[in-house]
Amino acid sequence: MRILAFETSAKAASVAILEEDKLLGESYLNCGQTHSRTLMKLAEELLSVCELTAEDITAVACAAGPGSFTGVRIGTAAAKGFAWGRELPCVGVSTLEAMAQQARLFEGIVCCAMDARRAQVYNAIFSCEGGILTRLTEDRAISLEELTESLKNEKKPKIMVGDGAQLCYNTIGKTVSGCILAPEHIVMQRASGVALAARRLLLTGADFDGAALVPNYLRLSQAERERNERLQKSKGEA
Repeated sequence: MRILAFETSAKAASVAILEEDKLLGESYLNCGQTHSRTLMKLAEELLSVCELTAEDITAVACAAGPGSFTGVRIGTAAAKGFAWGRELPCVGVSTLEAMAQQARLFEGIVCCAMDARRAQVYNAIFSCEGGILTRLTEDRAISLEELTESLKNEKKPKIMVGDGAQLCYNTIGKTVSGCILAPEHIVMQRASGVALAARRLLLTGADFDGAALVPNYLRLSQAERERNERLQKSKGEA
C-alpha cells in the first residue's frame, strides 16, 4: 500500500507519501500562498524526489474537514482528481483525527482544535495510550466554555494540537490543570497524519470510492448562513 495524502484544511498545505507504515516523504508549506497554486506542485515534486510516478500510488487520501471551506474543497478536489483516472481508493479522513496522529506517542488526552471563528473551535478529543488513539468525542463545533467543561474533570495529562491549540491553551490552560501545548514540529495538522489515519481505514477492507467523497464542514458557510437569515427575515415579513 502506497498512499498519497493531501492536507489543506488551514493556512498551511502539505503532501505526504506513506508506504505501508513508513513515511517516504512529506512536503509542508506555510508561506501564505494559496493552496490552488502550490498543492499539485508539491505533489509532483515529492513524487519526483521519492523516484515515484503517479502509477506507483495505490491509494489517495485527504483531510475532508472540518476546516477552511475553500481549503477543504481544494484538498478533496485534488484527491478525487488524482484518484479518478486510475480508479484508486480515495479516502477522506477527519481533519481532527489526522492531527491527533501527530501526538500519538503522548500518554494522556489529545485535544485537537481549529479556530472556527464566531467564538467557536472545531474540536475532537482522543485518549492516547501506548501509541493507540481512542476517540472520546465526535468532531464538533463548540465554544471554548464548552470545551473547558469537557476537560476540567479529566485527570490525565492533556496536550493541545492544531492551528487552534494556542487559542485553547491561552484560555483553557489557565483553568484546567495538566494542559500543555504541542511543540512546533507536531502542533499543526500535516499530510503525514492524514496518511496514517487513511491507512487505518483502508486496512478495514472497506470500499472508498472517490465519487462518494464529500467535505464535512460541520456547519454552514457564511454565504449559506446569510441566505438562511434572509429567508427567515422574508418569512417574518410575509
